[in-house]
Amino acid sequence: MTNPIPVQTEQYAACVGASKRVRWDIDHDVIRGREFDPSHKFLPDSISGVDRLEFLSADEAILLSQIQGRTYANIFGLVERFINCKVLGLSKFHWTGDQVALEALVRFSDEELKHQELFRRIERMIAAKMPPGYNFLPEPNAVAAAVLSKSTWAVLGVTLMIELFTQTHYLKSIQPDSQSSPLFKDVFLYHWKEESQHARIDELEWVREDANLSAEERNQAVDDMIALVGAVDGIVCAQAAADADYFLKVKGAALSEREAQRLRDQLLRAYRWQYILSGVEERRFQKVLSSMITGEQMRRIETALAPLTAPASPNASTDERNLP
Repeated sequence: MTNPIPVQTEQYAACVGASKRVRWDIDHDVIRGREFDPSHKFLPDSISGVDRLEFLSADEAILLSQIQGRTYANIFGLVERFINCKVLGLSKFHWTGDQVALEALVRFSDEELKHQELFRRIERMIAAKMPPGYNFLPEPNAVAAAVLSKSTWAVLGVTLMIELFTQTHYLKSIQPDSQSSPLFKDVFLYHWKEESQHARIDELEWVREDANLSAEERNQAVDDMIALVGAVDGIVCAQAAADADYFLKVKGAALSEREAQRLRDQLLRAYRWQYILSGVEERRFQKVLSSMITGEQMRRIETALAPLTAPASPNASTDERNLP
């Protein structure tokens, strides 16, 4: 049996109001005629974990932070492709219904399109400042098609997870960091301003979708979510290896074999934390998820996540297991 719930107009209205208040322009507000300074880190150490690689020189640490930051921006451009597709699809449930909810979703879509353009711009700007050879592997349209083949429930769950960790990364790490690029920080300041209401809409739509599922459909949706997290991990593993290869080609001539392996392990550990584990661990995500599923279903999810917390190689310290 399903249990449809009424649209929560006032909550969608709050999202519309926030969207109007924080509306920004890529050139006028974010870039403002600036360029990236190659002497600045992009991601803070608390996200990148670069400070754990004590054998790197200062210049090497800056480059590795910039590589991670470049991938970080590209990953957001990637995921916002499928998020926007899903938001546009969800809007049909409000076409002839609550027009406030419809406006909230239309604004959400418009902002995601703007974010994709922002991250394309940022990629071109960073590429002009860094050595050639960087390669971002996943293709956005192919990823979107694969993600959207899964249930709406699962896609919304993964979307909420992503948009929650976006906020946490900015507020707890990027905003307070005094060593990172001012331009890079502003990119994620303005991104955060609009992602805050997106997460609220994700939650509203996820709860609405859940109310329309039978127990059997929800059980299958849990399997879909596990599959999506596995697919994200596949992307993360491949990109971590590509980024390590790029760094070692540019700067790694002086590193020993052991140091090179530690660098590879650290990149994979950092990426898994950045794009999966930091979102799964969010209290708000856990609260919403646990309100929908059974204890057995939660255990299935936890079992699927367990390998992602293991050391990247047999020689990695178990003390590093849950650290970026």
